[in-house]
Amino acid sequence: MPLTDAPGWPLSAAHTVLEATATVAFALSGVIEGARKRLDAVGVAVVAMLAAFGGGTLRDVLLDRRPFFWVQHGAYLWAVLGLAVVAMLFMRARHLHPTERAMQWPDALGLGLFAAGGTQVALAAQSPALVAVLMGVMTAVFGGVLRDVVCNQIPAAFSDHRPYAVCAFAGGWVVVAMHAAGIGGAPSLLAGAAVATGLRVLALWFDWRLPAWRTDD
Repeated sequence: MPLTDAPGWPLSAAHTVLEATATVAFALSGVIEGARKRLDAVGVAVVAMLAAFGGGTLRDVLLDRRPFFWVQHGAYLWAVLGLAVVAMLFMRARHLHPTERAMQWPDALGLGLFAAGGTQVALAAQSPALVAVLMGVMTAVFGGVLRDVVCNQIPAAFSDHRPYAVCAFAGGWVVVAMHAAGIGGAPSLLAGAAVATGLRVLALWFDWRLPAWRTDD
């Protein structure tokens, strides 16, 4: 049954579930990255929140969408804080060593989910196809960029040379194409998310590389 996510922004229950899952996935990536950088508990929680809410907030600002998605769904804040605490306690109790590889898997899941969800939000605002896809890319990428900047490193989205934003871009176009074909709601969200996440996982697994700038010695 359609839900009203905010005044003038009718979105489905499937979108809400997808957005919540993406928020948790990116928050987990932030917790792992904060732990890798040996931040204190407050630092880890802040990094988790930036990763979880950064991309969607930028999307909402550009689309003039009020209230912001995490204000409309305040439970997201409690979920991210709770996840940060539980994850830190679990890793310390099990003596788990957070690695970059461990961070990449929830990041890939969040990338696909946010790319599809962000594209659908923009389509609900009657945005043109290309604008909608770019909004999906920003939703998927910007949180990770903030996470990495706060952790004092060049964002992985720009520096590891494996497709990242490109995967979100492809997933967004799947959502747009299915929307144009009259197949909206959950099917388009799941298909777009599966394509974006699947491409990112394949890129990590097979070490696909984008062309990088090279200079001669």
